[in-house]
Amino acid sequence: MDRKRSCTLCGGAVMLLLLLGHMTNALEVPLDPKVLEGLPQPPTITHQSPKDYIIDPRENIIIHCEAKGKPHPSFSWTRNGTHFDVEKDSKVIMKPNSGTLVIDISGEKAEAYEGVYQCIARNEHGSALSNNIVIRQSRSPLWSKEKVEPITVQRGMSLVLQCRPPAGLPPPIVFWMDNNFQRLPQNSRVSQALNGDLYFSNVLMDDNRNDYICYARFPHTQTIQQKQPITVNVLDNSPSGERAPTFMQPPGMHSTSMVLKGDTLQLECIADGLPTPDISWSKVNGELPSGRFSFHSFQKTLKITEVTDADGGDYRCLARNRLGSNHHIITVVVRAAPFWISAPQNLILAPKESGMLTCRADGNPKPTVTWSVNGIPIENSHKDPSRKIENGNIILSAVQTGSSAVYQCNASNEYGYLLGNAFVSVLAEPPRVLTPPNHVYSVITNSRALLDCASFGSPLPKITWFKNGQSVVDGDLYIIHKNNTIEINVARPLHSGKYTCIASNSLGNKENHVYLEVKEPTRILRQPEYKVVQRNSVAEFECKVKHDPTLIPSMIWLKDNMELPDDSRFEVGSDSLTIRDVREDDEGNYTCIRNTTLDQDSASAMLTVVEATPTPPIIMEQPDPPTDLELTDQREHSVRLTWTPGYENNSPIQLFLIQYEDSLHKPGVWVNMTEVSGTRTTVNLELSPYVYYSFRVLALNEVGLSQPSAPSRQYRTSPAQPDVNPSDVEVIGTSPDSLTITWRELTGLESNGPGLQYNVSWRQKDVDQQWNSLSLANVSQYVVTGTPTFTPYEVTVQAVNDYGPGPTPEVVLGYSGEDLPTMAPENVKVSVQNGTMAVVSWDAVPLSTVQGRLNGYKVSYWKLRSLHKQDPEPKKPQEFIFQENETESLLLGLHPYSQYNLNIRAFNGKGDGPSSPNQIFETPEGVPGPPADLKVENLNLDSLVVKWAPPVEYNGHLTGYLFKYQPINTTDELGPLKELLLAANETSITLDNLKHSTRYKFYLNAKTVKGYGPTVTEEGVTIMDEALIRHPAVEAGKGSAPPTPPPTPPVTQFLQPPFHKAPPAGRMFGSVNSSVEENHAVISWEYSGPDRNVYVEYVVDNSKDPWKTEYVNGTRTYQIRGLKPGMSYRVRVVAKDHSDATVHSTEELLITVPAMTSKQVDIATQGWFIGLMCAIALLILVLLIVCFIKRNKGGKYPVKEKEDAHQDPEIQPMKEDDGTFGEYSDTEDHKPLKGSRTPSNGTVKKDDSDDSLVDYGEGGDGQFNEDGSFIGQYSGKKEKDTAEGNESSEAPSPVNAMNSFV
Repeated sequence: MDRKRSCTLCGGAVMLLLLLGHMTNALEVPLDPKVLEGLPQPPTITHQSPKDYIIDPRENIIIHCEAKGKPHPSFSWTRNGTHFDVEKDSKVIMKPNSGTLVIDISGEKAEAYEGVYQCIARNEHGSALSNNIVIRQSRSPLWSKEKVEPITVQRGMSLVLQCRPPAGLPPPIVFWMDNNFQRLPQNSRVSQALNGDLYFSNVLMDDNRNDYICYARFPHTQTIQQKQPITVNVLDNSPSGERAPTFMQPPGMHSTSMVLKGDTLQLECIADGLPTPDISWSKVNGELPSGRFSFHSFQKTLKITEVTDADGGDYRCLARNRLGSNHHIITVVVRAAPFWISAPQNLILAPKESGMLTCRADGNPKPTVTWSVNGIPIENSHKDPSRKIENGNIILSAVQTGSSAVYQCNASNEYGYLLGNAFVSVLAEPPRVLTPPNHVYSVITNSRALLDCASFGSPLPKITWFKNGQSVVDGDLYIIHKNNTIEINVARPLHSGKYTCIASNSLGNKENHVYLEVKEPTRILRQPEYKVVQRNSVAEFECKVKHDPTLIPSMIWLKDNMELPDDSRFEVGSDSLTIRDVREDDEGNYTCIRNTTLDQDSASAMLTVVEATPTPPIIMEQPDPPTDLELTDQREHSVRLTWTPGYENNSPIQLFLIQYEDSLHKPGVWVNMTEVSGTRTTVNLELSPYVYYSFRVLALNEVGLSQPSAPSRQYRTSPAQPDVNPSDVEVIGTSPDSLTITWRELTGLESNGPGLQYNVSWRQKDVDQQWNSLSLANVSQYVVTGTPTFTPYEVTVQAVNDYGPGPTPEVVLGYSGEDLPTMAPENVKVSVQNGTMAVVSWDAVPLSTVQGRLNGYKVSYWKLRSLHKQDPEPKKPQEFIFQENETESLLLGLHPYSQYNLNIRAFNGKGDGPSSPNQIFETPEGVPGPPADLKVENLNLDSLVVKWAPPVEYNGHLTGYLFKYQPINTTDELGPLKELLLAANETSITLDNLKHSTRYKFYLNAKTVKGYGPTVTEEGVTIMDEALIRHPAVEAGKGSAPPTPPPTPPVTQFLQPPFHKAPPAGRMFGSVNSSVEENHAVISWEYSGPDRNVYVEYVVDNSKDPWKTEYVNGTRTYQIRGLKPGMSYRVRVVAKDHSDATVHSTEELLITVPAMTSKQVDIATQGWFIGLMCAIALLILVLLIVCFIKRNKGGKYPVKEKEDAHQDPEIQPMKEDDGTFGEYSDTEDHKPLKGSRTPSNGTVKKDDSDDSLVDYGEGGDGQFNEDGSFIGQYSGKKEKDTAEGNESSEAPSPVNAMNSFV
């Protein structure tokens, strides 16, 4: 019977697996709302009110229900299981296009609308249901009136004061206070229980009082209710003696508590006893859950959060005092409301496809799972042959158009329920690509790139990728994920380009293009440097960056990882930070962050601010070494080290460095073991087996490390088998018939015991053969011989000692050695494209002839000769390397009209294979190079000669020259252009009938049958007519600032852009003269060249400053202003071309500016000043005499006489110091009147106008109505009069007092 049942289950499982394999094509619901807008969709609940909804009776009731669907769903409600007709109740409104109900309860009782509500959202494709929403009104009932009798108890007895607050919804928060609204003190003897009662383990005489008041605060309505005060009378006529603990709460020896999984568990034990017992907790047969438990109420309450099934069991609370102990066992039972393991998910299926809705939930007890369709139990719905239920799952097979529906899964037990909606939508949709078209992905070089192709369609579309028309396959360069995203692990510029993804299904195709741009990274080239600057000086940090030209970097400066202070002293430049007037608080770490939209780079530097005149520093030294090293808590593989720190020497100890010596393996060598904080003096050290340890400690402060402490006594650990194997195991093919196995040997510390050896094993991969093994000692490699060429091998290396083997080693894969390729590439073809480019192609060599890993191909080519002339010597071969998958290449930079040779060979890690037969090819003619040595000679008044040499590179047969020239006027404007065609054998031309004193520009091109080559240019000036040379009379010192010179062609010879300069011949400057005054100098000179670009330059003698340059506006005289008296200057006159390069210069002239004669006049020797001072002194003397006479006379002013007649200070307040009238004070702070006398003790009596709560009532205890609610809120009494000072008393506000405790 069991065997038959097992087979039946196996068969069902196989069928289910087959069905699941077919259903993997079921579509998930697309997240893009633009896609959903155009698709029919059953309803989905998007927002609803909570299951347990407590309402405020003072506000309208709002029950939320929102849903989406296509078409938009309509809404209806049930109440207490029956249809709720919203339209018939005028107090109920349903929001437009929504199922949300708004119930107006003004004039109505909220209780009338209590009940269980459920929302139904439906359209033509199905119906979705909300949770059952239970509406209940919040309640804060009054405390029942009761007569509270005084409680009399003997000292030392236990006591319980019951609170028993009224039941509210939600339950109230309970606390105990006295008549003055002060929280009653609680401790291990007196504490409040979870139910609100106040427990006394034993009573003291101090507990005798009449104002034990229990308060209940209802959080939903924010009201507070008060119980009648309880009076406790403590007697001392028959006190209780000391006694062992007994339990007051919970009573007895055992109790049970139930908690739901995920909730918070609170267990409580309160004990009676004298002295007061101490409470401790433990779990029987287990540990308290780490990180989730805590103790409260003076250890009387154990709190465990996020309860799990493992938290169930017995918990023991132990009460103990010096007379004995007692314990109580609480058995915790963990139950669980239903929770989802796998909630039902929406499905989109194409016609005739299959799918499955799963609904897996768990709980304690196990929940019951039921299914509904469109809100109707599935057993009562119409029969659907494509639907069946197996193992709680709904299986759909060969679905038909029109069978869309919403399915509800309900999982429930006695502690709650779960309701999940999931729709099944049957669609037939052609493919759509959701990724935006022509989207550009930008990444940084060597980073990861992800190209998306999100799609939707029914049936599920198939995605195919292409790059620049070539198919993209999953492999080393690209990784294609299950969601059809392409990943490039290390993006490089060669990956840039256009990518196309095509989505296709049976209903059509859709393609989309995206682009990948790989950018250069951002790097800081010049980082900020560490600065030590004086206070009030300037600090500057540089931060120069290199970045991709298409990205614009921004710069952010931080100080100590915070924003820079908002201070104008901080100036941020394009690549620098300047801090002016540096202060001590500017000291810190400054960080420069240069970021783009794709990446960033940062660098930091410290700024230290020192005093301009530093004060003698406190002498700080390295700390003294620690002492008194002691080993305790000695175990097999650990020991505790304790020490005493040495003297700090004015610098706090930052850390302690612990070192060890292994006298067994490396005697005399001390190795760093660990570091601990400078505040600690002990550390637990983890040790290795088979080591003879000695320890020492060093202290570190700001100055440096101390000397080592004296070593501790030796501590030896026992041997054990190795716990690690050799690392860095590699398999290297050194020759065609061998492989070398290498590894890093274990250190003595890692050996763990004597007799260390290495078990080396190897075998050929993918061949059925046994492992070959060998044991070796004190070596780090082994050579295996007799291996086939380039064959994969599996290798392991395991450590073994006298106590056993180490862990199972990892298998390392490698290959035996390579040999040279045996075959050259065949079918080599060269296709010449033009005079400088050719295409070469070849057939790939068979992999069987490579005898190793094919690394690529080497294409070698070299120029044999020029077809025009014999080259002086043959060119060296050029070699290009191509990847193993490339069989075609471009040859660029070839010389036109030349003969070349070419061959190709394959290569691997061993070297190059044989070369292919040489291929000889020729390049066609091209345009010639530029003519050489263009120059202008024999300059006369109206003629000159232009000479040149043929091009260095003919690149074909030279057919002639094109010669052009034109004049340039004084404003750099070009005149008419003349052209001449010259024969190929011409190398000069004489130009006559030119204008004197005129600059000409000449252009020359060489020509072949392919066209004209590059242009070279030159300029020349015909000689000036001496009769026209004039020196203009310019007044000294009237030189003007230069205008912005217009751009003119420089006197240069252009071979190819950029053009090279060729300065004109001849000396243009004559003699230079100077005259010097107090602050300026006049310079004059002779010059025979053009006046457009003449400058005067000067600099202070023997200085490293740059030359100052001033433009001369067509004169032969210039005045240099602003020279400093007593300084020497070097001066020269220069002519510059239009690229600002100096072409002519005078000799340097040394001038000295005379020192200024002092014209300062001493004002103290002037007569008018002496007379003025004497007059002022005489006037001051007269005023002093008059004041002295008036003071001795003692006269009174009229006001003073009236003051003497009326001595009442209340009527005539006076100032005591000068006898003048005072002013009455009427300010709010009631300062004493000006002129009034204060008591001898310095106090001032205050007014009696301040109000207080006590002043308005009949006493301090009348703050509540009969029902215990507060009658109002008053602040405390203001200051009252005192006989001795400004003392005051203040009663607290009742509401503030409550809020401060709750």
